[in-house]
Amino acid sequence: MTQAETPRSTPEEPWPVRVVSQKVSAWIAKLGWVWVDGQVAQISRRPGASTVFLTLRDPSADLSLTVTTNRDVLDAGAPELAEGARVVLHARPEFYAARGTLSLRADEIRQVGLGELLARLEKLKKLLAAEGLFDRARKRRPPFLPGRVGLITGRASAAERDVLTNARRRWPAVEFRVVNVPVQGPTAVPQIIEALRLLDADEGVDVIVLARGGGSVEDLLPFSDEALCRTVFGCRTPVVSAIGHETDVPLVDYVADVRASTPTDAAKRIVPDLAEELRLIRQARQRLDRAVVGLLDRERQRLDAVRSRPVLARPEVMIEQRVVDVRGLRERAGRCLDHRLTTATGDLRQTLARLRALSPAATLQRGYAIVQRADGHVVRAAGEVTKGDQIRLRLAEGELEATVDG
Repeated sequence: MTQAETPRSTPEEPWPVRVVSQKVSAWIAKLGWVWVDGQVAQISRRPGASTVFLTLRDPSADLSLTVTTNRDVLDAGAPELAEGARVVLHARPEFYAARGTLSLRADEIRQVGLGELLARLEKLKKLLAAEGLFDRARKRRPPFLPGRVGLITGRASAAERDVLTNARRRWPAVEFRVVNVPVQGPTAVPQIIEALRLLDADEGVDVIVLARGGGSVEDLLPFSDEALCRTVFGCRTPVVSAIGHETDVPLVDYVADVRASTPTDAAKRIVPDLAEELRLIRQARQRLDRAVVGLLDRERQRLDAVRSRPVLARPEVMIEQRVVDVRGLRERAGRCLDHRLTTATGDLRQTLARLRALSPAATLQRGYAIVQRADGHVVRAAGEVTKGDQIRLRLAEGELEATVDG
């Protein structure tokens, strides 16, 4: 036999059901008298009977207990008690072993008045504010155009009609996922919490709306429940609270991401107005058109200004100006060259004159002669020749040959 198939060990001596029941009853009896707060879900007064049966429900949970009390106790503490009222009672838990049920036996019942309710709400409000549930920094902005809107409201209620009608009038293509729940009474809070969790888990829902029409403080009490406020705080989807009229401010309004004064106001906050958006688009297009036209006009003026400049109006002007410049440069170059040539010619003439003045030919023209020996050596002294030597005389015009005879 494997380990998974190993049977449980058998106790040495099992307890009979009777013993278990007795021990449970004894343990509950040790609790003694306690004060219990709850909401009356049902009252049963039997004609002629001195015992009254109440069903007391926890406003924040799907849980109830049966309460038995004497008619005189009820008439003394809460003679006008009705279903849905909030009460505080002094009771002792009792366990009925025969049926295995738990109930309360009350010897005092007090109906919670409006002043006490408001004081409790104020205390709860301070507690939630201290924990940061009302912090504006954590509030999220709903999407501009949600793909699907989750709506939690009463079945066939005016609040449901206001949200759906006004939202679809503003944006006809908006989609809703509506969850109908009780919006007052002892079953309201658990079902609203369940609906919130259901819509928050839906990936297609982009925003959740809690909607309810106006009512008394007692009617709106479920929307100030601590468990509901904490559930709204824990939602990942933005929550819009549209509870009652503008003057009604339950605690869930402080926790929600957006507070709408009425269900109609909620419809205006979750979807844009198609007509208004089209008007804004038209205005934006007109501004864009004006901006483009203005830009084109400015660029056209700049282009006209550029085209009106001489360099573009008559492009040949630039060439003509350069022709004039080149002609002037050529004339200056010609004058400069002529001047330099004239100066060089004068210098050359002076040099020629000096050369001619220093030239041997010029000396010969003045009657002088050059005497050379037969080997071409110029005779500068008489001792350089002897008698009988042949010499040559170079004159200004022609040459003579002679013989030295002395």
